Amino acid sequence: MTSARRRPAGRRLLASLAPAALVIALAGCSGGTTPGPAGSTGTTPGTPAGSGSSSTAVPTTATGGTAPSTPAAPVASGTGSAAGGCTSAHLSASLVPGGAAAGSTMPVLVLTNTGSDTCTLQGWPGVSFVGGGNGTQLGAAADRDDTGSHTLVTLAPGAAAHVPMRIANAQNYDAAACNPAPADGLRVYPPGQKDALFVSASGLTACRSDVQHLLSVQAVQPGAS
Repeated sequence: MTSARRRPAGRRLLASLAPAALVIALAGCSGGTTPGPAGSTGTTPGTPAGSGSSSTAVPTTATGGTAPSTPAAPVASGTGSAAGGCTSAHLSASLVPGGAAAGSTMPVLVLTNTGSDTCTLQGWPGVSFVGGGNGTQLGAAADRDDTGSHTLVTLAPGAAAHVPMRIANAQNYDAAACNPAPADGLRVYPPGQKDALFVSASGLTACRSDVQHLLSVQAVQPGAS
């Protein structure tokens, strides 16, 4: 009687365990037949890694964060009206012989653009005698001669402009009043500049006194002469 009663319980146990085993078996099969993409975080299938923002990304070499499709603002070339004033650092000066008048010589001061950009000159340079081997100014600075034009002169790299000058002979004046002295050359301030150029020249005599005005200059003119 006891054994007859236990057999149905065993059958019921096997029957209850069979569905659980089937579930485990199915779970094992499903895990091996459909593997999921490892590390997938929502990347669209078929899209190469890293290409999602390539159409809007700005290259690290783009200046100032400007997209490649937007060209950088052009840099002024220094031509035409956009050209800046010529600086002393980009000019050279020389003195060439000119004509002569009663009691005076009329050399020409030449200013050449030694820079790589076009620049402009306009107006009168500051000019004075220097001597003593140390750049000491001798006498009065040059007077401005307003007889010529003073238009804007544009100098391309390597181009030159000229300044007509007049130098009165120191011998025209009383020696005691003039106090003549040999000059080493000329100190030249290009128009609008505070840095001077030195022009070495021989045969110049200045008055140490600033009462006598031996020098006069016209405005800058186009061309080397």
